[in-house]
Amino acid sequence: MPYWRLSGYYFFYFAALGALVPFWGPYLQSKGFDPLAIGQLMAILVGTKIVAPMLWGHIVDITGRRMPIVRLGALVSAVTFIGVFPADGFWSIAAAMVLFSFFWNASLPQMEAVTFNYLRHRPSGYALIRLWGSVGFILVVSVLGVQLESAPMNIVPIWVLILFVAIWLSTLMVPDSAPVAGGPTTPSLRAVLARPDVVAFLVACFLMQASHGLYYAFYSIHLASAGYSTSAIGALWALGVIAEVMVFLAMRYLLERFGARRVLLWSLAIAVLRWLLIGAFVDVLAVAVFAQCLHAATFGTFHASAIHLVHQYFRGRTQGRGQALYNSLSFGAGGAVGSLIGGLLWAARGPTATFGVAASAAALGFVAAWCWVEKPPAASEGRRHPA
Repeated sequence: MPYWRLSGYYFFYFAALGALVPFWGPYLQSKGFDPLAIGQLMAILVGTKIVAPMLWGHIVDITGRRMPIVRLGALVSAVTFIGVFPADGFWSIAAAMVLFSFFWNASLPQMEAVTFNYLRHRPSGYALIRLWGSVGFILVVSVLGVQLESAPMNIVPIWVLILFVAIWLSTLMVPDSAPVAGGPTTPSLRAVLARPDVVAFLVACFLMQASHGLYYAFYSIHLASAGYSTSAIGALWALGVIAEVMVFLAMRYLLERFGARRVLLWSLAIAVLRWLLIGAFVDVLAVAVFAQCLHAATFGTFHASAIHLVHQYFRGRTQGRGQALYNSLSFGAGGAVGSLIGGLLWAARGPTATFGVAASAAALGFVAAWCWVEKPPAASEGRRHPA
């Protein structure tokens, strides 16, 4: 298994996310956009995840070749990102963001499928590869946050472009992998999506990422309005991802000991608490630090358990579209809805109400998962094939 080559992709992909997510909102603010426009533009950034992963996932499931799609998406996203530099005004920036994010968002779901194909019967080992993405995020968000203390915000797109090129170069190092056979009785995608537990799982993922969409779009702005410096903002983002790395190291044990469904439920419940704390008490440093440590659960354990369930629900020729559907509905549709709601609420109702809505979304996700998500029959395989 090409551990370091797979890890290198995750490192650079999430390093680019470390430049985009915390600092793209403030970058747009520095260009004179108001909260509603920022929410709309951030929604574009995640909204292309609704269409792009499903389109490319369908192509991959037909051809059976993933890495050519990953490489193409990475290359075109780097080339089209150049359009951000001359863009000036809402519509020109929106057009540039649609172009680069459409291709950028096409590659990750297929790389997830490639990773699980290499892991085969050891899916709980995914976290040990994925944690390098968190390391990349931490490094970039920390260094860029310090640099922005003295440098202008227009260095943010320069960082992103360099990292997009690095993502493409890393894809050239990863060999393709054949999909895991689903067996002669593997159900169709339509049959899988007709199951109530699968529907409830996808609804819970949508609601969880909708709550994160509010957080990603306005957390840095919220901190800045509370008096935090850009280096402190970067440090708090990094702290959350450090906590995420720590939990990734223990993720194999958590999944094998408690099961993906139970870990998913814990993550949703902790998200409710986290958003309430951020909304009401972010100006208290100790509370802000504690809330960021909870990122270990709201993203770390949630994503690892969710991707584990996706691997169990969608097998064989449904694998590419299953991974894409998870990304489209959660990070795509959920993140876009959260960003749009945040843009509408922020100026009118303020941060407490905005993050209160995020907590409500996570609570509804918990109810959906608790009532309908069941443990997949194949989920116990990981205990019979330890990594």
